[in-house]
Amino acid sequence: MDKVFLRTQFSLHLSSARRMRWTSEARADYTTLFSLGGRILARVNEFETEMKEGGALLLEPSHTASAAGTNVDYLTITISPSYLLDTATRTRMVSAQAQVTFRSNLVEDDERLQRLALDIAEELSEAEAGQEMVISALVEQVVIHLLRRHANVRRADTLELSRVGLVDRRIRRAVELMHAHLDEDLPLEELASAAHLSPFHFSRLFKKLTGASPHAFLATLRAQRAQTLLAETDFSITEVGTRVGYSSPSHFTKAFRHATGLTPRAFRAALVRV
Repeated sequence: MDKVFLRTQFSLHLSSARRMRWTSEARADYTTLFSLGGRILARVNEFETEMKEGGALLLEPSHTASAAGTNVDYLTITISPSYLLDTATRTRMVSAQAQVTFRSNLVEDDERLQRLALDIAEELSEAEAGQEMVISALVEQVVIHLLRRHANVRRADTLELSRVGLVDRRIRRAVELMHAHLDEDLPLEELASAAHLSPFHFSRLFKKLTGASPHAFLATLRAQRAQTLLAETDFSITEVGTRVGYSSPSHFTKAFRHATGLTPRAFRAALVRV
């Protein structure tokens, strides 16, 4: 069973899986994985831990993580940096020129956070009037709780909040180029030129700042755009793949499943439409 709720500023994925294989890599967003039932083994940057039922895994942009389990129920919430910072600014927790980091990747015994995750899961499972408003309010409560109890804030002089997310100004132009040309094969030399760096220094800096190679980061951006197209248009899966740079439907399906855990067809079928 899968339920997907997709909005511009956040996305939700509720799943009951006999065999769970979950990855989070090359992301520009904040991601939280909640264990709602079953045994989950998670790995974050080479550190492995077992998640208890009710526990949460907190990931900042650029963190690489994976999780696996059998007969598990879980919920993932992906939050855009712009939404997180906007919420923090409106509640006067931080200034706009700030970077939010989590104090720990693993959170256990937080009854309030667990209750919010269960409420979201229940709301996703039942198509009730006002569903979108209730879910949006619950997600905002999750964000505020994370900021209050599990986050640190520091000034981020090298980071800029732009239409492509929170990025280092040294690679901002390259990331914007990726966004503008997701349907094209962008040579490394062209991306490096946009950042005014040599290909060697660009690749090294990009990996240091994002945790991923330019190629892997571009694949993640393509998967995110594909999710939006699958949710908001009636384009065929082949057409969606072409629009995000995949001429082969099988290649698109493989890349999309790696990024989301679902095939494009299964993702579209799991969408919660309100």
